[in-house]
Amino acid sequence: MNSIRFESQSLIPSKVVCIGRNYVDHAKELNNEVPTSPVIFLKPNSAVSDELHAGTRETLHYEGEIALLIINGKIAGVGFGLDLTNREIQNELKNKGLPWERAKAFDRAAVFSPFVPLADPVESLRLELEINGVRVQQGGYDLMIFKPLFLLDEIGQSFTLEDGDIIMTGTPKGVGSFEKGDHFKGSLFAGDKPLLTQEWVAL
Repeated sequence: MNSIRFESQSLIPSKVVCIGRNYVDHAKELNNEVPTSPVIFLKPNSAVSDELHAGTRETLHYEGEIALLIINGKIAGVGFGLDLTNREIQNELKNKGLPWERAKAFDRAAVFSPFVPLADPVESLRLELEINGVRVQQGGYDLMIFKPLFLLDEIGQSFTLEDGDIIMTGTPKGVGSFEKGDHFKGSLFAGDKPLLTQEWVAL
């Protein structure tokens, strides 16, 4: 089973609960409707990785996200997550009204930094993502349609959140494709205070 790091602990998420279209500008950039209720989908433990792998047969897209670590039913930690997407397959599935798993839940499709304790208000969280030295994404709590505590309650009505499970809170605008060798730098902040920075080179 794949694990994530939280301080000195190694935790095994049973699942990753992802929120789609949670930023208005991102929904618009993909020509999607802005949702009136959360768009929820799951990634299995087999999707969890601390390495970033580029697509081998088809190009993948990155989506930088604030990831919330759940322990005892509460938000215990925060990390930087990359929700990898096979956009070509996703568009085919969407056009047919079919589920997204083949485009979203494949092996190594949920890439995470180590997690740090959430000592600051969740309302202060924001992210920045740079690729090859160029900032491509920024956003956070203020731009989310559905806020983290609402999502925690909404998800709990359908899914039991086990210790170590992760909520990916959606991605701001600026998503796109990437290639082997690209250098990613994901940063999380509480207001202007840096919480963590994680770097990856796409394999």
